[in-house]
Amino acid sequence: MNNIRTNSILALAALAAFCASPAQAQQTAYEQFRAHNASMSAVQPTWMGPLIQSDSRLSQSLRLSVSNSYSPGAQPIVYGNNHGFCLLAARRFQFELDPPSLFRNHSATLKDGFGNAATQVKMRIASGNAEHGNYAVTAIVSRSYTPGSYENGSYTGAYGPRIAVGKAFGRFNLQSTIGGVLPTGQVSLQGRAIEWNATAQVHPNAHLFVDIENNATYFKGSSADGQTQNFITPAAFVVLRRKSWSPAHAVVVPGGGMQIATSSFHFYNHNLIAELRVLF
Repeated sequence: MNNIRTNSILALAALAAFCASPAQAQQTAYEQFRAHNASMSAVQPTWMGPLIQSDSRLSQSLRLSVSNSYSPGAQPIVYGNNHGFCLLAARRFQFELDPPSLFRNHSATLKDGFGNAATQVKMRIASGNAEHGNYAVTAIVSRSYTPGSYENGSYTGAYGPRIAVGKAFGRFNLQSTIGGVLPTGQVSLQGRAIEWNATAQVHPNAHLFVDIENNATYFKGSSADGQTQNFITPAAFVVLRRKSWSPAHAVVVPGGGMQIATSSFHFYNHNLIAELRVLF
């Protein structure tokens, strides 16, 4: 009799599992997907990624960005601005896909068109949350693909190896990246470059991040050989959460800033950037 009762219970459990609706299974998977960012809070700081430079933390997000700058004979408005979709893989890796940006040049000589597509892989080398050092060190490799239409991108693809670091001190943090731009061809025409960025950021309340970035590029080869291009970029971000928010819920972050040239040599100036981030 006990065996019959046990078998009946097992049969009912199996039937319940079989009859579970696909929507419930999908909801569970989606909840797990949304929880990826929340799980990272145990191993890394909680600052906001800068507007220009790469974040030394890993995150899962969608970035919608547009920029409006001034260059000789043109006023390019760039939709996409070399940002896209980021996906976490466990706690060590982040994969990013950046679709080609659309250029509206407002120029008598430059045609509108698309820039280059790009992918990026980030590997968290070491990090700690507020209770374990409040720091992050990450290796990054990016790769751009195929020239954009009407040369709105680079002439060839390029690799971009970088190291990103950051350290928080309460509501204040410092972040920095250094790396290179290595074209896959036509090096004599395009040259190579070293990029160094540094950001100082403050978090005055639960919803606001304010920072200032220094963005420097050192050119080697091409017509810009030996030149340095430098920008100061003040920026701010506002974190919007619903009242019933929990760490597994999405966060919407509107933000923006302006790149202002501080070097006599620069390809563009007064680059106004508006951005919407969705962290999920």
